[in-house]
Amino acid sequence: MYGIARVLAVLALLSQAGVSLARPYGRRSSRSEPDPSFAVTVSLAGTQYVNKGLVAFGLIPSNFTESTGDTIGGIGSAIALKRRSFVQNSDGSFNGTMVAQPDRGFNVDGTIDYQARQHEIDFVLSPYYGADDLSFDTALQTLKLTYRNTLLYTERESRKTTGLDALGVRPAEALYRLLTIEDPPLPIAPSNGDLTVDAEGLVLNSDGTFWVSDEYGPYFYLMSPQGQLIEVVQPPEAILPLVDGKLNFTSATDPTTGRAGNQGFEGLTVDASGKRLYALLQSATVQDGGTDKSTSRYTRLLEYDITDALVTRPKLVGEYVVPLPLSNKGNTRAASELHFVSEGVFLVLARDGDGHGGDDAKSSYKQADLLDIRNATDIHGTLFDDPAHPIAVNGELNASITPGTYVSFVNFIDDTQLARFGVHNGKPIDQTLIDAKWESLALAPCLDPDFPDDFFLFTAADNDFLSTQGISLGKPFNAGLDVDNQFMVFRVTLPGASAGDIARL
Repeated sequence: MYGIARVLAVLALLSQAGVSLARPYGRRSSRSEPDPSFAVTVSLAGTQYVNKGLVAFGLIPSNFTESTGDTIGGIGSAIALKRRSFVQNSDGSFNGTMVAQPDRGFNVDGTIDYQARQHEIDFVLSPYYGADDLSFDTALQTLKLTYRNTLLYTERESRKTTGLDALGVRPAEALYRLLTIEDPPLPIAPSNGDLTVDAEGLVLNSDGTFWVSDEYGPYFYLMSPQGQLIEVVQPPEAILPLVDGKLNFTSATDPTTGRAGNQGFEGLTVDASGKRLYALLQSATVQDGGTDKSTSRYTRLLEYDITDALVTRPKLVGEYVVPLPLSNKGNTRAASELHFVSEGVFLVLARDGDGHGGDDAKSSYKQADLLDIRNATDIHGTLFDDPAHPIAVNGELNASITPGTYVSFVNFIDDTQLARFGVHNGKPIDQTLIDAKWESLALAPCLDPDFPDDFFLFTAADNDFLSTQGISLGKPFNAGLDVDNQFMVFRVTLPGASAGDIARL
C-alpha cells in the first residue's frame, strides 16, 4: 500500500495544456468513400477486416528545425492522436493533433547526448478517394502537417535524459519525496550519470500522463504531462539483458540472455478501457533465438494492469508469444509497432529496412498486420519467465505453447496505391521514394454513419534524422542524404474497434 502520500506527490505533475487546432485546408474529394476496387478483405476468427486503401500522404521536410534548434527527425518512432482533438469539418476534411516521439537522435556516427522528447503536430486530413494518380505536390495537400511545439523529458531530480549508449547501471534505490516505490536498476550513461532512453512506443492517458517504452532497458516509463518521470516498470527476468547473470544495458552488443541489442519494446498500446497496457518486443530474446534473423521469429507480448498506476506498480497479468512474419528466405520481419483494435486483437507493424534511407531502394515488406491472442497460451508467471527456459530453440517453438494468430492485412508498398499519391517503391532514389523505416500506428474514427466500423489508420516513418542540412545539439551535420519525415493514412474497416475519445463530437 503506497497510499495517499504517493498520490499527493504526483498530483502536482498532472496539469494539461489546451489544444488549439489548425485551420482546415478545405479541399473536397470527388468521392465520399474509397473506390470499392481497392478493397482487400481478410478474415480473422470469422470476422472480416477490410483495407480500403491509401487515402492521404504528407511529410515534414528533412531539414525542418524544432523549437530547441535541433532538426526534427525520427518522429515516426511513435505517434499518438491527442484526445478529443479529431474533428470533422463541413467540407469532408478533418482537423486533429498528433504527438510524435523521436528515438535517440542523429546517431549515424555513434550515440549522442540527445534528450528524449515529443512533438505536437497539427494536421488537416483531406482524404482522397479517387482512382486517378495525383502528382506528388497535389498529394501533399491531402495531409497538411504543422509543427506546434516540443516537450523535453526529464528523470529524477529533473535531470535531463540522454540518448548515449547505456554503458552503466544505476543501482535500485528507494525514492524520496514521499514516493515509496523504488526504482529498479536503471540504464545510465557513465559520462554524465543520466538515464538513457531510446524512446519507441507512446501511449497518452486521459489524465495527461503518458507511457513511453524504451529499447535500452527494455523498460517502460510513466511520465507526467510536463515530461517528468513518475514510474519505472521492469519486465520479467527473461527479457532483461543479462551478461553472466548481471544487467548490461548496452545496445552495441547482444547480452547472454534477454532482449537482443536494439530489439527492445518497439510496440506499446493500451486497451479501450485504459486499464491494460501492452508492450511488444521487436523480435525474440537472445535465448529464444534472437541472435539471428532466421531464428528470431517468436517474440513476446506483455500485458500489464495499470488501473492504479499512480498508487501501485503495474502488475504483469499476461504474456503471449507472437509469430512474426518471415521473408522468402526465412528471415524474421521484426515488429516496429503495436496498436490495440479490440479485445485480444491488435495491429502489428512489421517491415524490412529497405526504401529511402535503407540499404536497398526496393522494399519487399511493410505492413500493418492483424494479431489475435484470444487462443494463445498465457505464459506469464511460468518457467518461461526464467531465461534458463526459452520459449523456442533454434527457431522451433516449445510444443506446449500456442502462439497468437497472425494475419497479413494492410500493405504499405502496394504499387497502385502509392502511385495514386505520386510515390513509388524502388529506384529512382528521390523525394518520392517511400521511406525505409515505418514505425508507428494510430487510429481515428472516420465518423461515417454509413460505415461505423471504418477508421483512418495513420502511420509515420522514422527518417533517422537523415538530412544534408541538419542540426544536432547546436552543431550542423550533413548525413549525405535528405530523407523527409513521411506520413500515410489508410482507411480500414475494423469491426468491434474503438478509438476511445480521440474524436471531439
